[in-house]
Amino acid sequence: MAERVITLCYRKIVDATSQRPWDRLVFEDTYAELRLQAQTYNPEGRYRTYAELLRHAPGAGQLPFLVSAVARAYLPQLGGLIPDVADNLGRHFLRFSRFQFEIINSDFQDKSRHQVAINFFSDPLTWHETINSLLLVSAAAAVPEGGELLTHMVALQPYLSICSIQTTPAP
Repeated sequence: MAERVITLCYRKIVDATSQRPWDRLVFEDTYAELRLQAQTYNPEGRYRTYAELLRHAPGAGQLPFLVSAVARAYLPQLGGLIPDVADNLGRHFLRFSRFQFEIINSDFQDKSRHQVAINFFSDPLTWHETINSLLLVSAAAAVPEGGELLTHMVALQPYLSICSIQTTPAP
């Protein structure tokens, strides 16, 4: 049987309704940084929303990159684990080494409309099979110790998706 190596992507949306302390810090600090950085592209305050700024201000497409530095500062607190996604035993196990920050929406005068997303990309996983609605996976580089391979069962849930798959011939 061919080995299937997958990467999962979890899209974590952070907005005014977010309650967890980590989420609140990311929300508050990305909003403050966006307002600060947007002044470069909107010195007269002509545009009220991020979308308007993107449409009318040359160079405003750089804002996600500029604001991402604030979000990046909070990533070490996650210990390399994708937040909110646990296996069927309730353990957080999905490791990430890549992420992508995006600004979904924002209003420079109404913080409640600020919304960002952090897309976390898992480290490679071997997808062994699907049992009911659960994916049976293991770390792709895992070498069985004594013939035993440690696995996790994870359910696909909202904002979690298989974003890439690579099939290799069985050894």
